[in-house]
Amino acid sequence: MSRVVIWSFLLACFVGLSPTSVAFAADTVCIECHGGQPGPLGAPIAEWRTSVHAQNGISCHDCHGGDPTDFASAMEPEQGFLGAPDYSDVPAFCGRCHVGVAEAYQSGAHGQAIESGGAQCVVCHGNHAIQKPGLELINEENCSQCHSYDRAALIRLSLVETDTMVAKVGEDLERLYRLGFAVDEMQGTLFNQRNLFHRIFHGVDVERVRQETAAVQAEVGKISNEVAEIDATVGQRKLWGSVVIGLFVLAGVIFMLVRKAYEEEEKGGG
Repeated sequence: MSRVVIWSFLLACFVGLSPTSVAFAADTVCIECHGGQPGPLGAPIAEWRTSVHAQNGISCHDCHGGDPTDFASAMEPEQGFLGAPDYSDVPAFCGRCHVGVAEAYQSGAHGQAIESGGAQCVVCHGNHAIQKPGLELINEENCSQCHSYDRAALIRLSLVETDTMVAKVGEDLERLYRLGFAVDEMQGTLFNQRNLFHRIFHGVDVERVRQETAAVQAEVGKISNEVAEIDATVGQRKLWGSVVIGLFVLAGVIFMLVRKAYEEEEKGGG
């Protein structure tokens, strides 16, 4: 284990993170070589460093293949080097990891038009500076480069409510986890529904998007109801805790009053 990894591991422990939650995208021979080159040969490295891939430990060889440890064989086909895909091959290239998204894309209008120049992954997401996806990618400026924004606007409208709902339930589960509740099963269900939701975008079929977002909302709604039940239980515990504390305080006040009255009576009798 490299010194960088060890120190990152110790830092994660110090700040209270789970060491397994920290992704490492260590420098490879690809990065060492291209990172020092000018122009288009070096630009992808700077872009990649800002990407969600880098944040999650995904490096050059994970997409392009090759041997990331040896300069001599880094780009050898015998070592699995793939290089950059042709335009129409990009969906299959990215789909090696993003399987569900690729399936939804291929069944949609964009995927069916790929051979005639239909939009593929990098048209919307870019290639090396890929950021965490969100609904902001569906906008008039981007979509109207190829066609009118009308259908995309309807799709975005159908997705906004579900996106907000998924994010809210995710925050609620994090809150319950910090309070000590076991939420692993609910988080797993939400993770699956979030993945299904992300697939919905790529079919670009308005009616199908509406149907599938409704199904996701129904499942996420079940989790939201479970969260509400836990919150209600927590609220009842707090209420009864307050009542018990109040009774103790009242008992203490009564005891002090009785004691004071008794002491005054003793003094008067003396």
